[in-house]
Amino acid sequence: MKKKLVKAIHDRVEKMNQAYVRGDASIFDDDEKKAIEQERKEMEKRGAEVVRSQASGDIISVRTHEQVTQVDYAILLERLIVQDEGSYMEERVFKRRATFTEGRLRADVRLLQGPAQDAQNESAGARDEQSQKHREYNRRDAVRYAERWWNDYNPAFKRFEDNCTNFISQCLYAGGAPMTAKGNTHHGWWYENSQSMSLSWSVAHSFRWYLSGAQKGLRGEEKQRASQLLPGDVICYDFDGSGRWDHTAIVVAKDLRNEPLVNAQTVNSRMRYWTYQNSPAYTPDIQYKFFRIVVD
Repeated sequence: MKKKLVKAIHDRVEKMNQAYVRGDASIFDDDEKKAIEQERKEMEKRGAEVVRSQASGDIISVRTHEQVTQVDYAILLERLIVQDEGSYMEERVFKRRATFTEGRLRADVRLLQGPAQDAQNESAGARDEQSQKHREYNRRDAVRYAERWWNDYNPAFKRFEDNCTNFISQCLYAGGAPMTAKGNTHHGWWYENSQSMSLSWSVAHSFRWYLSGAQKGLRGEEKQRASQLLPGDVICYDFDGSGRWDHTAIVVAKDLRNEPLVNAQTVNSRMRYWTYQNSPAYTPDIQYKFFRIVVD
């Protein structure tokens, strides 16, 4: 049975890979169809095209109850995108759940992560006593960190289920951003140990408001357009326009039309076009905040 499941998942991944190349959404559910169609239109608008795609799957868990088997698996999707006279490689990792009844595939859906809660998250990692000496923001170092760890997890920090803002905080810290106002979880931007950190370190909503309100140390200068951002800057996302900020990403490069390409975690992504129109979480009501990162 296990070999049959592995083969079935392999065949499914290959079909999805071909679908991503062709932009054919017929094998997906309605939410993914919508996301793929939105991305197709966006790519046409920005003069971009997927010319090569490679997808590989890895089974995470298998659970069986009576005649039903549920398989959770991860996909690494790598796509070569050509735009105008240049190209770049986009990479994404996301989880799916396939359901088999008596060995036959009945359903296969993408697993969406929920937004992080505005409560104390658990983190880990050794305290860097030199952090307060950092007074300049090194964008190159922040981007290097984002490139090194976008699909991996620094063992100095605990991995969260919703890891996007924790990852971005690590990137900015690697770039020399100083921690501030340690001791109160509702103030400053800081991390000390697994039991002690600010909400702004790992919660997207808190981080967004910290950036716009900080007066010293790490702060964000809001820009009107994504094209005004530089590598090392940050984009915050409110996917449904509810006023609750859900996600954070870091700019690591610009495309040939000066638009940001971002790295992020939770759905681990590298060189992803900044609008997130290819995400099932995207809605027409999405709101963005574009922050130029400044360190005083």
